[in-house]
Amino acid sequence: MANHWLRPEVYPLFAAVGAAVGICGFQLVRNICINPEEGRKAGVLENFAEGEKYAEHFLRKYVRNRTPEIMPSINSFFADPSRN
Repeated sequence: MANHWLRPEVYPLFAAVGAAVGICGFQLVRNICINPEEGRKAGVLENFAEGEKYAEHFLRKYVRNRTPEIMPSINSFFADPSRN
């Protein structure tokens, strides 16, 4: 019965939806736990240090000095003129 409903063609769809749900969950937890807007309720309008810490999260620091490529090895294989 499970084979009838779960076909191999649907696995990429499950992966894409799972990734989207994971990203949304990460952002929701991040906003709930460490959102700098919480301090503004108390009248603290100049909360630059906490806002900077929130904006410069680990993923942004990790990708800052990297080239904006999805598959750099494949791009360099096809685009590098010294290989021809």
